Amino acid sequence: MELRSVEELMDLLHACRHQHALRTAALLRRSRPADKELQVAGLVHGIEELLGPADGAAHAVRNLLGERVYHLVRGDGTPDDDVLRLRQADEESRTAGFDAGVLEDWRTVLELVAARNSRLGAVD
Repeated sequence: MELRSVEELMDLLHACRHQHALRTAALLRRSRPADKELQVAGLVHGIEELLGPADGAAHAVRNLLGERVYHLVRGDGTPDDDVLRLRQADEESRTAGFDAGVLEDWRTVLELVAARNSRLGAVD
């Protein structure tokens, strides 16, 4: 499956248990506020519960959100600092007990990352 729009991604995220994903993304926003791609990777990595293993989720968002998000969600190879930070936030979010907001709060960030990827893809 390949997601073609932020709207399709939002629908998929709504179908998942997204509180965990919201907390993961919120933790990443706190630790790396300028790194929107890392935050988005934290938000979307949970769609694997509907699409299969992390590789399925990574491939689904690759064309929409770009190579960096793809590699972060996939998390393969030698983990770099960002992959480790994503894994740490994922683990921490399982026990964190804070209100991470609602999924709709992330629509603009998803649109920004998708738009940036679209512009970069047009240049490449």
